[in-house]
Amino acid sequence: MTTAQLLDPDQAWAVVDVETSGLHPGSGRVLSVAAMALDAAGRPAGPRFASLVNAGGDPGPVHVHGLTRARLAAAPRFDEIAPDLLEVLDGRILVAHNAAFDHGFLAAEAERAGLKLPVRQRLCTLALSRRLGIDVPNHKLATLAGYWGVPQRRAHDAEDDTQVLSRVLTHSLLLAAQLGMPLPLIGCDGRTGATRYPPRVTTPPCPWRYPGRLAVGRPLVQGMKVAVTGTTGEPRVTLVERLTAAGLDVQNSVSRLTSALICNEPGLGTRKAERAREEGIVVLDEATVLRLLDDVRPGEPQAARPAPRRPRTPRVVTRGPLYGRRVLVLGGTHPQAAAVRTEVTALGGAAAVNLSAGVTDVILMAGGETDRRLTRIREAELPLHRGQVALGITVPAPCPEAVEPGYVGRHRCEAAGAGVPVLPRGAVIDLPDEGVWTVNVAWRADALADGTDVDVVALLVDADEQVIADEDFVFYNAPVSEHGAVVLAADGDSEQSIRIDLDLVSDQHSKIVIAAALSGDATFGDLGAVTLSVDGDAATAATSTLDAATTEATLLLAEIYRREGTWRLRAIGQGNDDGLAELATRHGVAVEGA
Repeated sequence: MTTAQLLDPDQAWAVVDVETSGLHPGSGRVLSVAAMALDAAGRPAGPRFASLVNAGGDPGPVHVHGLTRARLAAAPRFDEIAPDLLEVLDGRILVAHNAAFDHGFLAAEAERAGLKLPVRQRLCTLALSRRLGIDVPNHKLATLAGYWGVPQRRAHDAEDDTQVLSRVLTHSLLLAAQLGMPLPLIGCDGRTGATRYPPRVTTPPCPWRYPGRLAVGRPLVQGMKVAVTGTTGEPRVTLVERLTAAGLDVQNSVSRLTSALICNEPGLGTRKAERAREEGIVVLDEATVLRLLDDVRPGEPQAARPAPRRPRTPRVVTRGPLYGRRVLVLGGTHPQAAAVRTEVTALGGAAAVNLSAGVTDVILMAGGETDRRLTRIREAELPLHRGQVALGITVPAPCPEAVEPGYVGRHRCEAAGAGVPVLPRGAVIDLPDEGVWTVNVAWRADALADGTDVDVVALLVDADEQVIADEDFVFYNAPVSEHGAVVLAADGDSEQSIRIDLDLVSDQHSKIVIAAALSGDATFGDLGAVTLSVDGDAATAATSTLDAATTEATLLLAEIYRREGTWRLRAIGQGNDDGLAELATRHGVAVEGA
């Protein structure tokens, strides 16, 4: 079959890369953008565009992108380049590496210019690479370029990155077509496609220790936690900047730890105002606060955090008879398939939910003969295994008619995923000494009917397993926690990611709980297994495949918690029959109507 026959001829792509002054589109700006139009096979076809952008502010991490104020001074503004850029994007699927990031920044810049991006769908090559399951230590663009043999000349240069990404896309599209794998396309309208964060200001962590609440008639102290609600005389962003510069910890909600609430309207009925009245928190108008800013008392510096200890629990991979094997289960009832996946893990293997390039074996159970993936499996000459479905029964040997293990191109190795710990339910490891981790949660690409959503959420909780503030509950409608410590990203119809910056997690929080919930009447019996991949900057710390019971609608997936100076990861796999609202309420979130 030719490449043209494998690929959808009606799809056209626009590969995009941006360099920015920050990490969040609400506070950062685009400094450089490049876009290239491609045909269905990923070949250049149509306009292309590249330009620096003068955003008129701090360029941020110059050591990363090399874009100084002087270099950007003569560049055009975004509104001046927008017509040429939008011509490349119009009518095409936006493609980027971490597409939620690029699309979010471009959408925010377009809105500032009074425009709307002409983009209805996007494709994330990072999510596509993970779904393909190719044998790489990480899914950075540079790593994928090396894997596919694509030269990269100038990393973090928008124009060169689009050239590299266009060639990575071509290889990835062909492999996905060979595997019969649906692409992780996502709509840019509606809930799952929303990439703009709520209208909140993300501030850096406060360097001062929390001194407690403000008493009436007393001065402000550095480190006090303050929130703002209602209309303000100064622009909200400007007011927040002044409060932060004075050493106050500006938050986006009111909690039991809030020192004072700034509000110009007595009797205001916002959630913040009501919570402040319930908690007995001092409410100050803006004029009073501005006067108090003239005499903010010195705070106590945050204590330096102890150096992380070396992991005490060894990162040992279970070297059972299925060590290095990735096994896909076809057919069977949900409890039967879940039992086999559990047995695969117990024997040292990894359980897959999609037919990817990393699958080494397939277990065929009753009803699996009608699975549309079986034709691709036979074409790839993967070994098929049959046998009685029962927990505790060893995974059977290949069927007599099965041939020796085969390959799809050069993408499979004998020990696919070897060296990465596969965690069964309840297993714990110490995380290596890295500050930022991404928990990628995925499920079968075609598991659920249209209109049913899978919501991956995170809760930052204290020692009592309770949230402190509203921002501690990170979900689709509030995807960023206080100070950006935890961020949710959706970049595929069957994958969502939780990015955790452990250095930004406050001392009051002892744990980050990660869960999944299903909407409507759907259950995990309909969805099937959920896979986790916990990825650091250089490599994957662990993977896990978890099944809930047939009737359960929520599933606690994992927790990352602090223990004696070391961050640990636990695979949970505990399900409940109730929904997302009840899950949030159990952890202290005030849910309207719950």
